[in-house]
Amino acid sequence: PIKDPSVTLGVGDDAALFNLEQGYQLVTTTDTLVEGVHFSASTPAKDIAHKSLAVNLSDIAAMGAKAKYFTLAITLPKIDQFWLKEFSDSLRQLSMHYEVSLIGGDTTKGALTITITMIGIVESSKAMTRSGARPGDGVYVSGTIGDAGFCFWKLGNGLAPSNQELKRLNCPTPRVELGLALKNLASSCIDVSDGLEQDLSHILKASSVGAIIEVEKIPISEALHVHIKDTNNWSIPLCGGDDYELCFTVPEDNEEALKMVSESCNVNITKIGVVSESLGLQIEGFDGPRKSYQHF
Repeated sequence: PIKDPSVTLGVGDDAALFNLEQGYQLVTTTDTLVEGVHFSASTPAKDIAHKSLAVNLSDIAAMGAKAKYFTLAITLPKIDQFWLKEFSDSLRQLSMHYEVSLIGGDTTKGALTITITMIGIVESSKAMTRSGARPGDGVYVSGTIGDAGFCFWKLGNGLAPSNQELKRLNCPTPRVELGLALKNLASSCIDVSDGLEQDLSHILKASSVGAIIEVEKIPISEALHVHIKDTNNWSIPLCGGDDYELCFTVPEDNEEALKMVSESCNVNITKIGVVSESLGLQIEGFDGPRKSYQHF
């Protein structure tokens, strides 16, 4: 049952109806997860549901918006009641936690694919975009970077990832509260889905600026730190992707306020570099091979 009073007609009709508050803009995003690309055949249904919703919540968070509604289109090879119950229980649990309402969707037969479209709201002209970064702004990331990529690397090399690493890959935590808190502080923002290097480069391109970051300042887990010490290869935190942390730029004047946001949201925030005038991303401390995720 939908508790959100702005939904006047939910699942069960040809389309859903919801009322818009005055002075707000709609924010919408869509993400598709495909078996064999975004998760393996052995991934539990509960984790697939979690990740499908979380990656969309992360996109809304990166805009500084509040997620409100979502639609679910699911393609299944066959009806498996046990799998569906596990999937829907997990989806319901997470949607209740983040107070988002399922308002419609579709079911078809085929290779296992989940597409979620998330709709959020933000005060008019207040959304964070990729295009506001200015020279002198600090470049920041939330949490730790590279855990999901390290997990993926371990799986591909026949090594057993830790439970924490598996959780970071299969059940990422969208930075919902942080995104809302950054709205009046950050000049630009993106979520780290395809790799820190690539996603930060999207901000720089949209803002027509450059940046200098230092690999030694990128916050990484102890296990990944040991791996990099052994290999001197920073490509996992730079290009790994799937972290769903926020990467953002903040003017110097807002640095003190940012510390308070870090404490109130209980999220570590780390400055990894600075926005520059000369175009492109300059990475200090590593000049080895870098290859971020490509969709094709």
